[in-house]
Amino acid sequence: MDLTSSYLGLSLRSPIVASAGPLTGRTESLQALEDAGIAAVVLPSLFEEQIVHDELSTTDMFALGEGSNPEAASYFPDLEGFETVADRYLRHLEEARRTLQVPIVASLNGVTPGGWARYGRLLQDAGADALELNLYRIAADITTSAAQVEAEQLELVASVADMLTIPLAVKVSPYYSAFGHMASRLVEVGADGLVLFNRFYQPDLDPNTRQVVPSLELSTSSELRLPLRWIAMLYGRISASLAASTGVHTGRDVAKALLAGADVAMTTSALLRHGAGHVVALEAELIAWASEFDITSLGEVRGSAAQDHVLDPSAFERANYIQELVEYTSSFSSAQGAGPW
Repeated sequence: MDLTSSYLGLSLRSPIVASAGPLTGRTESLQALEDAGIAAVVLPSLFEEQIVHDELSTTDMFALGEGSNPEAASYFPDLEGFETVADRYLRHLEEARRTLQVPIVASLNGVTPGGWARYGRLLQDAGADALELNLYRIAADITTSAAQVEAEQLELVASVADMLTIPLAVKVSPYYSAFGHMASRLVEVGADGLVLFNRFYQPDLDPNTRQVVPSLELSTSSELRLPLRWIAMLYGRISASLAASTGVHTGRDVAKALLAGADVAMTTSALLRHGAGHVVALEAELIAWASEFDITSLGEVRGSAAQDHVLDPSAFERANYIQELVEYTSSFSSAQGAGPW
């Protein structure tokens, strides 16, 4: 069974990739993932807010004793051993590069153009085989239009792409007014690949304390449907690699992603639930599925169920919405002993 795949121009032994998460944040678990057969890894994100916080903290340190006797050298902070979050990230990347043989994708999570191009170059120089730019933004300012948000994100992608010689993937959310158009524009300004989709972790409310509290739930296979739909609609229409992310838990989930047109299937929640060794199960299930249909190479089936290849292309659009509601209503009404209306 030929599982070899290509993503962002990188040759991979299979289409199964570990996306950003706790397991890719430690060298020991990265090694366990490689030992289990993972094809590539995406390191956790370096966040813009973390870098800004460190820069402000450093500025505050230098302001200590401001206005005091200029000859009192002891007022200067001792910066020996001071390490920023960016320093730690670069050290982790360099250590991972020395340890692993599989491709390593570094990750930046930012919202403003600023100095992201510089950090992208630092990650490239530290040994990253590719960079994933994570566009995670809540457009909460009611005075900012959708067009402004998109323009800023396109500017950010273009500025990072211009500084890199390694491939650039962009991880996005589905919450755009016209996602297909935004996807094509991202590719036009420099994205070599798109990762679909980002999961928005919604805060919860404690009704007793009335405080906003963090809430994180691992994904389920049902969440794969949204990435599947858009990958199937984008396949063959944009000149970029496509990665399915969110909802990849089984080998059959990987197969679905490939049929829709994905180059790779990325997983985190399944690995957190079952451990790094779950990669073995994913690959075994994928091979079993392929053998069931006498498939000898993944290239034979990739994109074969994309929108342009199915008998009813409208099934990926509004027709599916109508059909699902009508069929569910009919089955529910029949069970209740009444007509559908």
